[in-house]
Amino acid sequence: MGVFAYSPDELLGTVESVDTSTVIIKVENDDKLRGLQVNHLISIQSSKVGQHLIGLVSKIIRKSAYSDPAADTTSELGFNIIKVILIGTHFDRDGDKENVFRRSLATIPTINAECHLIHGDRLKQFMQAISSIPEGEDAVSLQIGHYSIDEDATAWLNGNKLFQRHAVIVGSTGSGKSWCVAKILEQVASLKSADAILFDIHGEYSPLQGENFSHFKVAGPNDNICDGILFLPYWLLTYEEMLSLMLDRSDSNAPNQAMMFSNAVIDGKKSFLHSIGNLEMEANITLDSPVPYCLDALLGSLKEKDTEMVPGARGEKQGPYNGKLTRFIQRLETKQKDKRLNFMFSTEESLLSYTYMGELCEKLMAPSVNGEKGVKIIDFSEVPSDILPLIVSLIARVIFSVQQWMPVNTRHPIAIFCDEAHLYIPANTEKSIDDASLVTFERISKEGRKYGVGLVVISQRPSEVNRTVLSQSNNFIAMRLTNVDDQSVVKRLLPDSLGDYAEMLPILDVGEALVVGDASLLPSRIRVSAPVLKPRSATIDFWDEWSKETTEVDLSGAIEALRKQSK
Repeated sequence: MGVFAYSPDELLGTVESVDTSTVIIKVENDDKLRGLQVNHLISIQSSKVGQHLIGLVSKIIRKSAYSDPAADTTSELGFNIIKVILIGTHFDRDGDKENVFRRSLATIPTINAECHLIHGDRLKQFMQAISSIPEGEDAVSLQIGHYSIDEDATAWLNGNKLFQRHAVIVGSTGSGKSWCVAKILEQVASLKSADAILFDIHGEYSPLQGENFSHFKVAGPNDNICDGILFLPYWLLTYEEMLSLMLDRSDSNAPNQAMMFSNAVIDGKKSFLHSIGNLEMEANITLDSPVPYCLDALLGSLKEKDTEMVPGARGEKQGPYNGKLTRFIQRLETKQKDKRLNFMFSTEESLLSYTYMGELCEKLMAPSVNGEKGVKIIDFSEVPSDILPLIVSLIARVIFSVQQWMPVNTRHPIAIFCDEAHLYIPANTEKSIDDASLVTFERISKEGRKYGVGLVVISQRPSEVNRTVLSQSNNFIAMRLTNVDDQSVVKRLLPDSLGDYAEMLPILDVGEALVVGDASLLPSRIRVSAPVLKPRSATIDFWDEWSKETTEVDLSGAIEALRKQSK
C-alpha cells in the first residue's frame, strides 16, 4: 500500500480550477479547515496510478453564509477555498526505490481530482523521502536543520547546486543569519578537499577555530609580515582600480594624469622584468598584468615630467606636462604615506618579489589537502571603510582570474562567502571605487560557474545589494526580515508561484528560514540547527548589563587603539 492511500472520510476537497502551477481546491465541509495552516502540504490525486502531486498551501479562504428571513432559508455565497502551489510529484515506486519525491510535475491535476491533507504518520513517511540522503551522495548532502512542519525530519541541501548556482543568505540583525553561515562553513570544513573563503568584515567569525579553519587579517598600520597577516601590494591592482583610488576625475588634467600614469606603470613593470632577466614575459605583459613595479621610481618619473623644461624659440619653456601632474603626485604620495594603507604600500622588499602572488594564492586558494586548511576566514576589520569595496573585490578578482586561467583538468572549485555584502556590492554606487568593485562581483555572478567559483551573498539589507548579483543567484535562505523594502526584494527574486509564500518573512522565529532554490528539494520553512562553533555575533543584553552592580570599561585602551589604528 502506498503512503497516500486514504479512506473516503479523509477527503479534504476536490480540484476546482488549475492554472499552471497553482490549484484551487473546493472544500465543502467546514470541519476540514480546522487545523489547516498556510505552509501545510497537500496530496492531489494524479491521473497516473502510483503518483500523487504535492502542493504547498499558500492561502485559505472561508466563505460566509447569509440568511433570508422572508424565505426562512439560508443561502450559501459559495464554498471554502484553498489555494495550493504545486511543488513536485510523489512516486509510490520509482524503479527499485519506494517513496520517492521529485521536483518535476509528471502530470497536472484534473478537475474534481481528490485532495488530502498530508499529516500525522503520512507526513513523517513523506518527510523521510525528502530528508533521506540519496545513496552514494553523502558528499553533496549538506544538513542545515529540521523542517518546521516535522521536527523529526532532517533538512538537507544539495551541496553541488548550492554553490554551482550561487546562494543568497539574508536576515535582519538577530535573526540567526551568522549561525546559519557558521553551520554551512562547519560542514564545508569537514570535507576532505574543501576550498572556501569567507570575507569577515567585522571579525565576528574568529571563534571558528579548528584543524580545517585558517584565519588571516588584512594588515593594520603596525603589522609586519608574519603568518596570518595579509598584505595586498598596490601592483596587484588593475589600471582602473588604481585610478579609482588615486585619480580625481573632476580635475581638468585628469586625462593627462591617467595617460602618464599608465605609461609609467607599463615602463615600471618592464623594467622590473628586465632586472630579473625575464625577457620573454617582458614582451607579453599588459597594463593589468600582476607584475611588481617600484612606486618610488614611478613617482620619480612623474615628477620629472611635472617639472620638465624643454628648449623653445627664446630659451627654455615648460614641457607639455609641466604642472599638470602636481595634484596627482600629491594624492599618490598621500596614499603612500597613509599608515592605514600599510597592507598596500608597505616598503617590505619581499612584497616586490615576482613570486609573491603565487605565495598569496597558495594561502587563499589551496584546498584542504597536503596539510592545508579548507576554509579561510579573512578579517577586514582594520581596512578603512572608504576603500573596503576595492580591497574585498581585489581578492575576489585575483581568485577568479587565477581560476579562469587554470587548466580545466587541474581546476578545483572554490566558494566565496561575502558577509555584509551591502557594504561592497552596493545597489547604488556613488564612488568610482564602488564601480570597480561591482565589475568584479557582477562578473563572478554571471560567469563564476564556468570556472568553478561559487558565490554566497550574505546581508541584513538585501535592498542595498546589487540587483544583478542577486538575480544571478538561484538559491535563497531567507530568515526574518522586518524591513518592507528588504521583503520586497526577496519576494521579487522568488519564483512567481511562491509569491504568497514569502509573506511569512516578517513572522519567522529566530533561527527559522525560508529555503527556496535548486539546492532544496522542497521549498520549505526550516529551523536552522545551531553550529558547534558559534560566531561572535550575539546581541548584547542592554538591560542585563545595565543592571549589574559593577562593570569594567577600558576607555583609555580604546582611545589608544583608535590613535594607533590597531586593536
